[in-house]
Amino acid sequence: MAKINILPAKVYNRIAAGEVVDRPYSVVKELVENSIDAGATEIEIYVEQGGKQLIRVVDNGCGIERDDLHSAFLPHATSKISKAEDLEKILTLGFRGEAVASIAAISKMSITSKTKDGKCYRLACSGGMVGEITEAAGNDGTDVCVEMLFFNTPVRLGFLKSDKAEETDITNFVSRFILNRPDISFTYYANGKKVLQSFGGGAEEALVSVYGAAILSNCFKVDAEKNGIRIQGYIGNQNFSKPNKSYQSVFLNGRYIINATIATAISNEYNSYLMKRQYPFYALYISIPPEIVDVNVHPNKADVRFADNRIIFGSIYTVISSILDGNTKAMEYVIQDGALDLPKQEKKRILPTPVKEIAEGKNPKIETETVKRKSVLGFTTFTYEDAKKEIEACEPILTEKRTERELPFELKENRKGFVPAEQIGDYQPPIRIGEEKTHTPKKVKNAAEKLHKQYPDLFFERQVLRVDDPAYAQAKAKGAEEDFFAENKRFLEELDSKTKQNKIDVSTCVYAGKLFNTYLLYERKDEVYIIDQHAAHERLIFNRLKEQMQNRTVAQQPMLLPYKLDLNAFESAFISERLEDIREMGFDIEEFGDNSFKISAVPIDLQYIDLGKFFNEILGDISGYRSIKLVDILKDKLASAACKAAVKGGMDLTKEEIDALFELMNGDMGLKCPHGRPVVVKMSRIELEKLFKRIV
Repeated sequence: MAKINILPAKVYNRIAAGEVVDRPYSVVKELVENSIDAGATEIEIYVEQGGKQLIRVVDNGCGIERDDLHSAFLPHATSKISKAEDLEKILTLGFRGEAVASIAAISKMSITSKTKDGKCYRLACSGGMVGEITEAAGNDGTDVCVEMLFFNTPVRLGFLKSDKAEETDITNFVSRFILNRPDISFTYYANGKKVLQSFGGGAEEALVSVYGAAILSNCFKVDAEKNGIRIQGYIGNQNFSKPNKSYQSVFLNGRYIINATIATAISNEYNSYLMKRQYPFYALYISIPPEIVDVNVHPNKADVRFADNRIIFGSIYTVISSILDGNTKAMEYVIQDGALDLPKQEKKRILPTPVKEIAEGKNPKIETETVKRKSVLGFTTFTYEDAKKEIEACEPILTEKRTERELPFELKENRKGFVPAEQIGDYQPPIRIGEEKTHTPKKVKNAAEKLHKQYPDLFFERQVLRVDDPAYAQAKAKGAEEDFFAENKRFLEELDSKTKQNKIDVSTCVYAGKLFNTYLLYERKDEVYIIDQHAAHERLIFNRLKEQMQNRTVAQQPMLLPYKLDLNAFESAFISERLEDIREMGFDIEEFGDNSFKISAVPIDLQYIDLGKFFNEILGDISGYRSIKLVDILKDKLASAACKAAVKGGMDLTKEEIDALFELMNGDMGLKCPHGRPVVVKMSRIELEKLFKRIV
C-alpha cells in the first residue's frame, strides 16, 4: 500500500493553481475582480506576450494595509468573508481566498499597495517564497505585477496557446468586465498598444466601447422584473444575429457567468427567428436574491447553481418571448429612451482586522468569539503570524533525534523529494507530530511479500517501479515496441475494408428494368440493387464540382470598393491565424486596423458571392477544429447546384443514359447524396422470398 504523504504548501498551492489559474486570462480575471471588490473606479491592465511574460493590474481602490500584505499570499486568506454564514449571501466577486496564493506559487509576483492615509509598501513572492515588506513609491490603490507565469511548471507552460490566442482570451474577458461594470473606467494595453478603453459612463457607453456604435440600432433595451428576478440589458432584434456565441454575455448579480439554463431559455425563443447556424446577440444583467443562487460551485466561479431552475428559465423565456413576439407586455419591458438603472455594486472592501485591534476594542462590530479564537462553523479569523504558526504546526517536522533514514520520504526544501529505492516496500510505525522519539522503530522488511504469504489468495501488483530495477528496462523496451496508434490503424483498415466491400464489378450486373421512372434495378447473382437515379446523378455531379473547385486555376477579380470586415477580438484572432488559407482560395485580404480586415479582390469564379455570408460560414466554427477549405465552406452551394443539374425522379431515361449513369458510379454501392440520403438499396433473394412467404 502506498504511503500517505502530507503535501507541503509549495506543492498543494501548485495543485490549486490548476483549478483557479489554468491560463493567463484566469490571472487577469482574478486580479481585476479583486480590484473591483476593493472599490476601484479606475483599473489599468497591461499584458505582454499573451500574459506569459507580464500581467499587471493597477487600480485606485482602498489598498492593503502593511500588516495585511503577508496575509494576502496565504491560501484561503480573504477579506471578503469572515464566517460560514457569509457563504449564504455572497455579494463580492471573490471570496475563496485561493487566487493570490495560487498565482504566487507559479509566477514571480509582487504587490505594491497604498491606503488613503497610509504609506506605500511592496511585497514580492517568487514561486511561493515570500520576501520582505519594503517601502515603495505609489499612488492610492494597488499595483499587482505577475511575471514569468508558469516558470516553475514547464508542463503547464507547454500546453498554453500561442501569444496571440492567449491575448485574445484576455481581451475577451476585459471586454466582459467593461460590460459588467460600466461605472468603472477600464484601460487595457497589450504589448504596449491600447486595445480597449471605457470611461465609466454607463451601460450604453460600455456597449459602444466593446461592439461599436452600430450595435445600438439593432438592439432592444430591456428592463423587466418577473417573479422577483430583475432582467436588464440589451438583446438583438429578430433580424440581428451572429455566426457564433462569442457575442453573448450574462452577468448575474454583477458576476460574468456561463449558465446552460439561462442560455437555453434565450436560444429557445430565438430559434423561430434565426437561420441555421446563427446565434442571438445579448448582454444581460440579471439580479436575483443571493440566497437562491450558489456561486461556490467551482473555484473559477464561471457557473452557478440555482435553487429552482424552472423559475429562472420561465422568467427569462417569458420576458424574451414577449419582446420578440411583440406582445402587449413588451411595452413594459422595453425602454425607448433613457439609460439603464443598473443595481449599484458594493464598493467598500471589508479588510481583515488583526486580533490585537479586536482585543483592544477598536472594532466593536466583530464578535468577541473571534478574540477568543472560537470557530464559527469551522471558520476562525487569524493574523498572518497566527496562520503561519498553525500551518507550521500541521506540517511534519523532523526533531533532532530523528534520522533521515527513519522517514519514508523527504520533507526538506533542499531535497528533490524522490523516494529512496531501498525503502520501497518497507513499513514503518507512524511518528506523531511534535513528539520526541525515544526509541528506534522496528522495521518490517519486505512487508508485501510477507502479506502475500499470509494471504496467498490475494492478488498483488507492484505499483512502484524503481529506476535501477531490471524491470524498468523491460518496461521501457516494451513501451518502445508497442504501437500506440495500433487501434487507430485497425479502425482505418476496417473502414477501408468496408468501403471495398461496397464496391462491385459492374460487368457482373444485369439491367433488370426501372420503377416509376425513378428507381433503376440491377440484378447480380442472388441480389438486386435498387438505385435512385436522381440521388446517384446528384452525387456524381457534386463530386465533379468538388474536384473542379479543388483543382481550379485561381484568378482574381479586383473590387471597385474594398469590403471591410469588422470582427470582435475572438473572431479577429481566428481569421488572422488563417489568412494564408483564405488567400489560397483567391481572396486578397489584409489586416485593416484593430479587429478589422480589408478584402480588395475575390476569386473570379466567386465574384457574385455574398462576402458577409461567406465569412459568417468561416466564423461559424470559431473553435478552429475544422480546416478552412473552400469546398467545405461552399458545400451547401455545391450541393444545391448539383441538385438542380441532376436528373429528376420521374424523368424517363433511355437505356444508354441509364448504362452511362451506372458506369459512372464505378460500382460504388455505398454512395450517399450530398444531403445524406442513400443512393443504393440492396435486397437479397432471401429477403424477397420471405416477403412472399416462400421462406419462413
